[in-house]
Amino acid sequence: MARKGGVLSQLDLVIVLAAGEGVRMKSAHPKVLHKVAGATLLEHVVTAVTKLEGKELRVVIGSADDEVKNELSQINVKAKTILQEVRSGTGDAVRRAITQDDSGTVLVCAGDTPLITTQTLDSFLVEHKKSGAAATVLTTEVPNPTGYGRIVREKNEPAKIVEERDATPEEREIIEINTGIYAFDISKLRGALSGLGKENSQGEEYLTDVIAILKSKGEAVSTFEGLDFTEFLGINDRSQLADVAAIYRDRINEALMLSGVTIVDPASTWIDLSVEIGSDARIEPGTAIAGKSRIGSGAVIGPRTTLIDCRVDSGAKVFESHCESSEIGANAKVGPFTHLRTGTVLAGEVKVGSFVEMKNSQVGTGSKVPHLSYVGDAKIGRESNIGAATVFVNYDGVEKHETKIGDHVRIGSDSMLIAPVSIGDGAYTAAGSVINEDVPAGALGIGRARQVNILGWVLKKRKGSKSAAAAEKKEKGK
Repeated sequence: MARKGGVLSQLDLVIVLAAGEGVRMKSAHPKVLHKVAGATLLEHVVTAVTKLEGKELRVVIGSADDEVKNELSQINVKAKTILQEVRSGTGDAVRRAITQDDSGTVLVCAGDTPLITTQTLDSFLVEHKKSGAAATVLTTEVPNPTGYGRIVREKNEPAKIVEERDATPEEREIIEINTGIYAFDISKLRGALSGLGKENSQGEEYLTDVIAILKSKGEAVSTFEGLDFTEFLGINDRSQLADVAAIYRDRINEALMLSGVTIVDPASTWIDLSVEIGSDARIEPGTAIAGKSRIGSGAVIGPRTTLIDCRVDSGAKVFESHCESSEIGANAKVGPFTHLRTGTVLAGEVKVGSFVEMKNSQVGTGSKVPHLSYVGDAKIGRESNIGAATVFVNYDGVEKHETKIGDHVRIGSDSMLIAPVSIGDGAYTAAGSVINEDVPAGALGIGRARQVNILGWVLKKRKGSKSAAAAEKKEKGK
């Protein structure tokens, strides 16, 4: 958080530029709404700058403005939006965001740099205040500066920023680049913005040209170098989105491992920023944990498992499975090849096994659904066992209905439980039964036809077949 009474509490305005269409993303949605680590690019930036406690946040929007406004409402921050109907450059965007009544210090940053941290912005603003400059540019040195504006210096002082399209061959060799993050004295910025022109390759008003204008007026301009260039990586296409996502993945995984979580293969483990994982949990390879998932201490997740908005309590094991909006109790075991859908709640010591699909159901302590079953809209008591290939028939074609299973119940393999139906405590159902009436406590429910064997049927009806030959051979061998 910002230091009370320090420079951050004196930050008067933050402007986030988020009007770009992101043409190279080739998407129906604005670039800033694409996601990294479970949050949009815009959310990452807004979260970082909000912690600075600026007096006001303004977001310049353009492309699909309704979508961006909706995202800002979901982020739950107080932000004023400014519409840039015609994208005429970053200089025009900032001019629209500043009023005649504004004064003090403004921080300007781009909405497509999700790796930026509050700590770096904090240090940047401290140096800006110390310098007393009209403008401070956050710069960094990168191995490959292609695509970035270059910091051109004269006598080691920043003289101007040149966009790559307008740079000379010599200027393109410069590896110190503009990150797109600035701090300005608002009154001096306002004057410089009035002098912007469009004499460049894109015919736009560049915010970067403000630096040269301020210098020409004798104003002080300073720079602050960010040491980790990856914090400032912008995103223009899907390839760069993937690169940034991988860096964010590594950042999250490192923090979790330092907190006591074992991640066997960090390169194949994707965990959203919003996820919480307790110490001594173990994350196996090929695992993705997303949304508001919470993993208890000592739990084992994976390999090859996806959890979305799930709670997994201490000591539970979930492997080779896909689970959404579900709760998994302490020391429960889920997998392999299990699909837990929304509304599934497993108590402690429950086992849900191979090729089981379950949704909107509650399973009591110690109960088992080991394999090849569908459980929908059900309540299962304690220490009950659901036999293989059991189907909870919950849908009548119009509405869903509930099945209730008591404690210590044994459901025979290949049973069909046609809801609404109840199976009482301690009751059994015979294998292969279709149960469409309640089974009282302690009773055996049987719902199948009596078996009839028609002797000689194959020899009569399948004459000449391999089955008939085998049967005939058996008869002759008696």
